[in-house]
Amino acid sequence: MNPVTSDLQFARHPAASPGWSRLPAEYAIPDSPPSLEQSREYCRRLARTHYENFSVATWFLPKKLRQDFLNVYSYCRISDDLGDEVGDPAASLALLDEWQSQLDACYAGSPRHPVFVALADTVRKFDIPKHEFSDLLIAFRQDQTVTRFQTFNDVLAYCRYSANPVGHLVLYLCGYRDAGRQQLSDFTCTALQLANFWQDVSVDYAKGRIYLPLEDLRRYSVSEEDIKHNRNTPAFCEMMKFEVERAREWFDRGLPLVAKVDKELAVDLELFSRGGQEILNAIERQGFAVLGHRPVITKTRKLALVARAALGKLL
Repeated sequence: MNPVTSDLQFARHPAASPGWSRLPAEYAIPDSPPSLEQSREYCRRLARTHYENFSVATWFLPKKLRQDFLNVYSYCRISDDLGDEVGDPAASLALLDEWQSQLDACYAGSPRHPVFVALADTVRKFDIPKHEFSDLLIAFRQDQTVTRFQTFNDVLAYCRYSANPVGHLVLYLCGYRDAGRQQLSDFTCTALQLANFWQDVSVDYAKGRIYLPLEDLRRYSVSEEDIKHNRNTPAFCEMMKFEVERAREWFDRGLPLVAKVDKELAVDLELFSRGGQEILNAIERQGFAVLGHRPVITKTRKLALVARAALGKLL
C-alpha cells in the first residue's frame, strides 16, 4: 500500500494533463473529493514521507496548529514538485495551471484534490488571502522559462514569490497579519532562499539554472564554464564569500522578528534561521568551494540546533 494514499485510491481525471504520469500516482487530481478526515490524513502522510526535517520542526508547533501547518506544507511540497520534478517545462506549466485551478476551486468551495480539501478548512479558519498561495506558483512558472538572473535585485524579485509567501503563511497561522512582521519575515525567508541557492550551485546548474547574479560573475571574472566543470577557482571562491556575507546580512535584518512573536513561534523561527546560517557556515568551512561538493550540515550540528530550540521552549 502506498504510504501516502493509504486507503485512498486516486484515478487521474480524464481531462487532466498527461504530465501527471511523470509524478507519484498519489499526486493525481481525483474525480471526486475525499472526506475532510481522509484529506487531513493524506497531508500528514505526505509530510512524514518527504522530509524528516519538517517532522522535527513540528515537534515545536502548538498541537492545535499542527494539522494546519501540515496542510500548508503539503500544498507547498506538491507545488514545488510540479515545477521541479517533471523534467519538461511545457508539461510543468500545464500541471501548474491545473494546480492553480484547484486553488481557485478551494476558494470557491469545490476542490477535488485532498490537499485542497484540507487546505480549504485552514483557509476558512485563518482567513488567508489566496494570493499568498498563488504567488508561489508564479515562481514555479518562472522556473520553467527563466534560468539566469542578471542582477541581485532580479534574484530578490524571484525570492519575493518563491520564498516570502511561505513566511506570510506561517504568520497567518499564528495569528499575525501586519505588514511590519511580514517585512521582517521576508528578510529571513529571502536569506534562507539565498543560503539554499549558494549551497546548490552545482545541483541547480544540472537543472539548467544559475541563481548567482550574472553581474557578480562578471565582476569576479567567473565564467559559466567554471560552474559547468566544477572549477572552484580563487575568483569563484572569492565571489561565493561575497554572496555568503550578503546572505548573512539578510538573516540579520530578519532577526528582530523573533522578539515580536509568541514564544512557541519564536523557537521555530530561530530553529529555521539558525539552520540557514549553518548552511552558510558549512560553505565557509569548505573554503566557499561549493562546485561539485555540496555543503551539508552534519547530523551532530542538526541535533545541536534541535536541542537548543527545545531548551528555548522550556526556558
